[in-house]
Amino acid sequence: MAGGLEPHLAALRRELGGPAVLSVLVALIAVAITFLLWRFVQGRKSSRKAVLLLGLCDAGKTLLFARLLSGRYRDTQTSITDSSAVYRLSQDKSTSVTLIDLPGHESLRLQFLERFKAAARAIVFVVDSVAFQREVKDVAEFLYQVLVDGTVLRNAPALLIACNKQDVTMAKSAKLIQQQLEKELNTLRVTRSAAPTSLDGSATGGPAQLGKKGKDFDFSQLPMKVEFVECSARGSKGEEGEADLEALQKWLVKVA
Repeated sequence: MAGGLEPHLAALRRELGGPAVLSVLVALIAVAITFLLWRFVQGRKSSRKAVLLLGLCDAGKTLLFARLLSGRYRDTQTSITDSSAVYRLSQDKSTSVTLIDLPGHESLRLQFLERFKAAARAIVFVVDSVAFQREVKDVAEFLYQVLVDGTVLRNAPALLIACNKQDVTMAKSAKLIQQQLEKELNTLRVTRSAAPTSLDGSATGGPAQLGKKGKDFDFSQLPMKVEFVECSARGSKGEEGEADLEALQKWLVKVA
């Protein structure tokens, strides 16, 4: 009996040592590595639950923050510190993010961004659509500093450009704001010849590459997904009316 099985066992040993089994083992190892990487990425992402509200002073960040949380209008002042609150995204309250409103003053905004950037799941960059033409260079400068930051580039949080104050007749459209920002960011990219410094004060070792070399900049070249929406934290009826934040709220649900 044993002698009759020997040829079959020998054939099985040859098969186990052959290229077919080796291919299967390589495939299994590749699957295992992919799964572990996926779990690592998902774990890092799930640990980032903050949505940062950024923008220049008077862009309407704080009123937008208040409207999202309570739905009510309130008078606001220029922020000198951060404000945070849990924002429920669904009726059953099972999904939430932490909204963090950061100061927009030039002397404060980068130090507060430095404090919270690692926790950012998403960023809402609020633009004053009425004052945009006058402030476009300052808006682009701040946005450039955000986009070339090493932590932001690595984590690639979803980015929304919220074109606020659309209730005002002279407000610029989201399309025009996108075109002007791409133009200004392209100019900044060209003129920044010195090696930038990261928000933590350490040198990055050379100019950060914003977009694709040799091509005019556009937002599709960034590692994170960038979207634009039009909104109004004040609302078309002023203090007594409802805010127009539907597009922003849908985006928050999507990125949560």
